Amino acid sequence: MFLEFINFLTKLDSGFNVLQYLTMRAILAMLSSLFLSLILGRFFIKKLQKLQISQVIRTDGPQSHFSKTGTPTMGGILILFTFIISILVWGDLRDSYIWVVIITALLFGSIGFLDDYLKITKKSSNGLSVKQKYLAQTFSAILIIAWLTTNPQTTISTDLLIPFFKDFVVPLGTIGFVIFSYFVIVGSSNAVNLTDGLDGLAIMPIVLILGALAIFSYIGGNYNFAEYLHMPFIPATREIFVVCTALIGAGLGFLWFNAYPADIFMGDVGSLTLGAILAVIAIIVRQEILLFIMGGIFVAETLSVIIQVAWYKRTKMRIFLMAPLHHHFEKQGISEPKIIVRFWVVTLILVLIALFSIKI
Repeated sequence: MFLEFINFLTKLDSGFNVLQYLTMRAILAMLSSLFLSLILGRFFIKKLQKLQISQVIRTDGPQSHFSKTGTPTMGGILILFTFIISILVWGDLRDSYIWVVIITALLFGSIGFLDDYLKITKKSSNGLSVKQKYLAQTFSAILIIAWLTTNPQTTISTDLLIPFFKDFVVPLGTIGFVIFSYFVIVGSSNAVNLTDGLDGLAIMPIVLILGALAIFSYIGGNYNFAEYLHMPFIPATREIFVVCTALIGAGLGFLWFNAYPADIFMGDVGSLTLGAILAVIAIIVRQEILLFIMGGIFVAETLSVIIQVAWYKRTKMRIFLMAPLHHHFEKQGISEPKIIVRFWVVTLILVLIALFSIKI
């Protein structure tokens, strides 16, 4: 059915050239990844159940989570598969930025896959050690940044844009840009990973943030819009618009099965990868600080863990009932669906604040 649809559009394009339009390809990329996820989702879940690839629940976690034992995990594979297929069909593969994002997905997806695999085989919530994970993420991040800074087709400005102050930029230089981008990629990857602890908690904020990044990439890739709104003109970011919409479709398709009560979890293969992809896209469109703002719940979740660990080591006392932050609210007796929706609402507000910077 999917291939027949592609053939139909190819014939249609031969007569009307509709696929030359960026917005048309972006819409088709989103719809393709969405419907492909919906079509394959149930089959994928049954396959994971048959292979007994299920989530290992933390023994020290909230009691309510033990009912989730046996829920299939590694659903991030479904997200990445439908996303990459959609990009290969609708993206302009001559654009180097598309390949940067695909390589990011493959590198961080491999790290997450190995982490999930070790958890499943060891029947433990511990996969890769912290040191192993950070070394793998460091290698991957440096490889991606090196590509962005040395490939003539992907070389981007090393100036840091300050949102809400369009005439003010901070020149980082090559070394500063490399260091800053490294922390953005690794930090975002781990932040999303920490947040992915409740059904649908991480994927919807990711979709909302991607929507904003899609807007920034569309404006940045259009000279007239970029000049009018005093934003940097980056021609190649036109295709990042298609990348964002394809990933939005894949994310929404996954949410269909991941919504509370979840039929499947994304696992580290999904959370580590999606966090890294968000960071790489933000770097390409030069909106790293706005990513920090839009991803406020990811930042809060990460800070809650850092603060909890640091304070406990110093005083043997805890500030939060449990970290990350969403577990603290669970311990307070707030229901899981309410926590999830409130985190979504907060992210929507933060995304709107970031979009407000366009007109300032």
